[in-house]
Amino acid sequence: MQFRHQFHFSSWLALILSVLGIYGIADAGSSTLVDGWLHWRGPYQNGTSSDTNLPDRIEIGGANHLWSFDLSGRGTAVIATYQPGFSAAPDGEQLAGGDRIYVWGYRGERSDLVEVLACLDAESGEVIWEHEFPDFISDIIYNRYSIGSPTVDPQTGNIYLMTTPGLLLGLDHDGNLLWQRSMMEEFGRLTFPNGRTGAASIAGNLVIVNAISTNWGREGPGRNRFYAFDKINGELVWSSTPGVGPPFLKDSSFSSPRFDWHDGQPVFYVGTGCGNIVCVNVRTGQPVWRFQFAAGGVNSSVVLYEDAVIAIHGKENIDDTGRGRMVAIRYNGSTDPEIKGSTVLNSSAELWRNDDLSMFTSSPVIVGDNVYQVTVKGELVCVDARTGQTRWHKKLGADQLHASPVHADGKLYIPMWHDGLFIIRPTNDGAEILDQVQLEGGCLGSPSIWNGRVYVHTTKKLYCFGGDRVGPNQPAMPIHKAASTPQPGKLMPVPAEFLIRPGESQAFDVRNTEGDSLGVPMRMLAWSKFIPDSAKVKSEIDGDFNDDGILVAAPDGNRSAGAFRLVKQIEGQSGGEGVGYIRGRVLPSPPYSEDFQGFQLKHKRKDGRSFSYPPLPWIGARLKWHHQILM
Repeated sequence: MQFRHQFHFSSWLALILSVLGIYGIADAGSSTLVDGWLHWRGPYQNGTSSDTNLPDRIEIGGANHLWSFDLSGRGTAVIATYQPGFSAAPDGEQLAGGDRIYVWGYRGERSDLVEVLACLDAESGEVIWEHEFPDFISDIIYNRYSIGSPTVDPQTGNIYLMTTPGLLLGLDHDGNLLWQRSMMEEFGRLTFPNGRTGAASIAGNLVIVNAISTNWGREGPGRNRFYAFDKINGELVWSSTPGVGPPFLKDSSFSSPRFDWHDGQPVFYVGTGCGNIVCVNVRTGQPVWRFQFAAGGVNSSVVLYEDAVIAIHGKENIDDTGRGRMVAIRYNGSTDPEIKGSTVLNSSAELWRNDDLSMFTSSPVIVGDNVYQVTVKGELVCVDARTGQTRWHKKLGADQLHASPVHADGKLYIPMWHDGLFIIRPTNDGAEILDQVQLEGGCLGSPSIWNGRVYVHTTKKLYCFGGDRVGPNQPAMPIHKAASTPQPGKLMPVPAEFLIRPGESQAFDVRNTEGDSLGVPMRMLAWSKFIPDSAKVKSEIDGDFNDDGILVAAPDGNRSAGAFRLVKQIEGQSGGEGVGYIRGRVLPSPPYSEDFQGFQLKHKRKDGRSFSYPPLPWIGARLKWHHQILM
């Protein structure tokens, strides 16, 4: 993979001086030196902003059209404010602060098309640095690139991005590559012609991404999975499969996690490609519950209201012949004990439903007791968050795709796919259109608002609108953080999954569920090969742990895959006090060839023909192909 770039260095960014909790969510008292619209859903995770003095009307080329940047895009730009005192190192020079824009787009045609991550000066729109990323081995069609967004970490100021073909990147503020993971090649992440990629999310020390994948072993079946990586070194901390497969898994999903606290544990709520809203433990990836309300992808992100999750979809309903629905689900709804797997909320968890609404990808915005949603038919709808009743609706265009409203300064800023940017003042009784301005290109990304500026990215360029800046900026989102302690009995070796070659080694950092390294002598850690009872293929890794606690593959190691079980021993006592697991593969070093002559046809098809499965370590292979002799 070629990492092409151009640099135009600025001199005032660096590492952050204050730190949030390891896996915590910032509370109102948190203080950082990096602030801003750091994720496409904004600082409140719901598409709202506390900015004021924003324009009621916009004139292209007028006084409040501050600048434009020529770059095609289909997502949302993010803005980072680096406060004075932001330094490159603990003992480094204290540098001046400022705002930077990170924008994700594409340029070129057909085989010359590349995706672009650009860093811009917020005042002038001038390029500070940029990187280009060619496509490789994907199913994306040419007009579906960059349907996603970068994300900025408030602790370090680093930028995280997943490209359309599935390169997950961590970069510093100067555009230097910190680490890179190829989700397709390492974990079997799939791509689809729709190109929907979404944005990485930051939770403490974790970078979390949403993907449909077909890996190996228990993760071989195609499912919607979430992967959490250490944001500093890119190592996999956990993977989670909270949903189900066919017939409900019919689509990809780029729904973004909504973080909160549930029963004293940090969790996120998110839609899946299998028609579920799921709740997942942030620290461990353990599914908490799921609620099945569609057959197909739930791409819209959820919002929270009191003790409920509000979500919308535009696919098939599971209990009638209609398509599309908005629902409110109780956090602590009743479960269905007859359904195996993660806890499944039954229909009694549903507070209300509105079957008149349908939307595939645009996310709702919640302001007070009002939920604002743009539907697939191009209508802006106001829904009572308490009852689900439609208060009013306003026709804006023929249809809508992807872009979500943003609320700030008492106004809604709504980009429409074909009909430009609307500025609307909503009330409980209706909507007043303040302005409609036609922009160059279609609008698929949501606006971002920060420090008196409104940014809108179209399929032609990024626009910056605004007037006089006013301050201070909005405070951190107030979240009531519950007291939390590590979960007893659970260890988390990192990386959670590995790939090594014959003769290579792999070290592990053993952590508790808070993300803290245990720092215990290796004699207190006992590793053993492990085959789950549910494993359909009984397989072990061709390698072992040495006395230093390092996993070493045999020098002439065979192609293999398997798992290890870790127990933390208590000195002087039998048994252990904590258990953890890793899984991984040993594969031959390249160059590698396979003539299939050594395969033994041990299995029988229904028609009586003999065949063999692909090797277990081949990702995405066992459930798709088999080897047989054709006569």
